[in-house]
Amino acid sequence: MPAFLTALNPGWLLILAGVVAIFLPMRRIRQGIAIGAPLVGIALLALADQNVNHLTASVMGLDLVLYRVDGLSFIFGLAFLIAALLNAIYAWHTDDRVQDGMALAYGGAAIAAAFCGDLMTLFIFWEITAVTSVFMVLGAGTRASYFASMRYLGVQILSGVLLLAGIAYVYHDTGNIGLQVFEDLAAPGALLIFIAFGIKAAFPFLHNWLQDSYPKASVVGAVVLSAFTTKLAVYAFARMFPGQDSLIWIGAVMTCFPVFFAVIENDLRKVLAYSTNNQIGFMICAIGVGTPLALNGAVAHAFADIMFKGLLFMSMGAVLYRTGTTKASELGGLYRSMPWTTIFCLVGAISISAMPLFSAFVTKSMILSAVAHAGLPIIWLMLMFASAGVLEHSGIKIPYFAFFGHDSGKRVKEAPFNMLLAMGMAAFISIAIGLPAVIPGLGYEWLYNLLPYREEAMNYQPFTFDHILTQLQLLVLATFAFVLLKRFGVYPPEKPGTILDTDWLYRKVGFGMAQWAGTVWGKVGPAMTAVFFGLTGRAYDRIESAFSPRGELARGGLTGAMAVWTAALLGLALLLAFITVG
Repeated sequence: MPAFLTALNPGWLLILAGVVAIFLPMRRIRQGIAIGAPLVGIALLALADQNVNHLTASVMGLDLVLYRVDGLSFIFGLAFLIAALLNAIYAWHTDDRVQDGMALAYGGAAIAAAFCGDLMTLFIFWEITAVTSVFMVLGAGTRASYFASMRYLGVQILSGVLLLAGIAYVYHDTGNIGLQVFEDLAAPGALLIFIAFGIKAAFPFLHNWLQDSYPKASVVGAVVLSAFTTKLAVYAFARMFPGQDSLIWIGAVMTCFPVFFAVIENDLRKVLAYSTNNQIGFMICAIGVGTPLALNGAVAHAFADIMFKGLLFMSMGAVLYRTGTTKASELGGLYRSMPWTTIFCLVGAISISAMPLFSAFVTKSMILSAVAHAGLPIIWLMLMFASAGVLEHSGIKIPYFAFFGHDSGKRVKEAPFNMLLAMGMAAFISIAIGLPAVIPGLGYEWLYNLLPYREEAMNYQPFTFDHILTQLQLLVLATFAFVLLKRFGVYPPEKPGTILDTDWLYRKVGFGMAQWAGTVWGKVGPAMTAVFFGLTGRAYDRIESAFSPRGELARGGLTGAMAVWTAALLGLALLLAFITVG
């Protein structure tokens, strides 16, 4: 194989293909490139040697590692490449050059970031993901999507600025920009980098950009967004902050708080946005535990989530494409006219709920086992509560209110074939990695074999009697609770409205205070300005009258008093300097 191909970062290939696609007016050629580039990228990745720096460079005294593959980056890169392929198939029916090209470049930037080996290269592609992904929100073409995209871009750029500031501190302290593990957040630059990653991972109180942008994105855009941004942050945490204790509690809180919002939310794509917070929380918590089993669980669950969360966003995108809405209050009964979409949505819902024989069962179990082995009972109970909540909002609520429930009377066409094909492929992967290894090439062992700590992964057995029984009990009880709540009318009704989140504090209260301050300044500002300029004007006049060439100190004597004062001050300065040096 030619050497230049082994040194080609697959992410660069996708970025180049995305740039080319933007300027290609021929739709089918452009979409063919969008499908072909990820396939070529997968082939390049399969041929790349691991634990080798395939491409390095020195720029302005900085040693850059532009392409490095190891166990951690390999599985994230593979998941991103598969997601880019599914996204391109899902978008086949559209004709949007900007969205097609930017989606490809966005995926390529995430892939390139996963394969870089230094902080500066990570920052560059970190920012490219921000700039390219904003077009997924803008693609909806609505006023709401425009404002959401500007807020989204501002938050993502802030993440990049903090990352760059942290890199500067690291370089100043160590003289090195290689990727490193931070064991102490008090290390120079560590906290800034931690917060930068936390913004992209949508930590609590930093999460509102996700719920603001994903539901307002285009049909294709929300699917694309679900695959890359938050999972790139998970990769970054696994790379640089494994075993960081604070991540345990942050991740546990992330799994729990979205449950309450998702249960009462009417927009089903926003429910999935909260579900994204929930699932990322499991991964972050596992990274905080930091054991080989926990890190394997975080990585495996990230891979599975890219597939089943993408599948759920695809199914809701198909519903939006055909009906024009994803509001639960306006949907229901769609199984009659969209049977294949219903089936694929159910596969995604069962997968995310960790039903035995589906993907999350064999990935989330590693996280729960690692937490139990670490002796963290409170965290374990929080994760179990969150697992039940996942079934409530993503496993039951989404398919129930979209496709069953009350009949909305909507009779629409089934989703386009390319959408169904992409959903079918994602559903196949979600099932294939959740099966016992009874068929060669299928089953959880296929995924476990790719994990960073392969030996520990292959020794872990998810299909134990205790685990199966515990999970089935949890699912049955959660389902029973949903049925009872619906039966007695206690379950929160699906009705139009806006659910207030923590962003209300700065979008309403903060904005109101800014308006009030502006009003107050408009009234007292001119008077204060006049007083200020009056005082400074009189002070300037007095200084000028004394010290200017025409002032009092410049008059009299052969050289003038000003010259005498200048010589005296200069002599004093020289004397002080001499004493200090001596």
